[in-house]
Amino acid sequence: MEYPEHHLQITQSLIDGKFLLSNDEYFKSVKGNLDFYADFFRKSFNYELNFHEEFVYIISPETSESVSRDISIFFAILCYEMDRDGKNFLELLESGEFTLEDVDDYFQNTSFIDLVESNKQLNDSDKRRNLINLMARRNIVEKLGDNRFVFTPAYKVFIEFAKEIAIGRLTKSN
Repeated sequence: MEYPEHHLQITQSLIDGKFLLSNDEYFKSVKGNLDFYADFFRKSFNYELNFHEEFVYIISPETSESVSRDISIFFAILCYEMDRDGKNFLELLESGEFTLEDVDDYFQNTSFIDLVESNKQLNDSDKRRNLINLMARRNIVEKLGDNRFVFTPAYKVFIEFAKEIAIGRLTKSN
């Protein structure tokens, strides 16, 4: 059987939880072979391929991955604290630059300190740095040096997830 170019790298990257961004040659190969990859991941692993114009990723219906949960909590607290600080968090996620010190300030002064302290990936500065480095390996952030980073379009997956939860809660309360 003939596989698309970079098939092994694409498969390994996606299985490792990496987002393939639109400026990546692997993304272009997936986009050009979308039906193949959707079918391949469904039949081979029972994973769903999620294609967006800016990125592609896979999800498993059987996952209990705590990293995704911790990244979602990270985004929820960061966005809440930026909003509380009077900042347009969506605009900042889209085009802002962050420092690790900015993140530490938000997390050390959050009104959700109990949640931060109980989370093993968020409860101190070094662990948050490790989480941000993990997000860089998964293409959720792009590091601009040791201390600075920007979010890639992959952040939208986590914001959309939070939005679905919020809408579900609003619907449930009405």
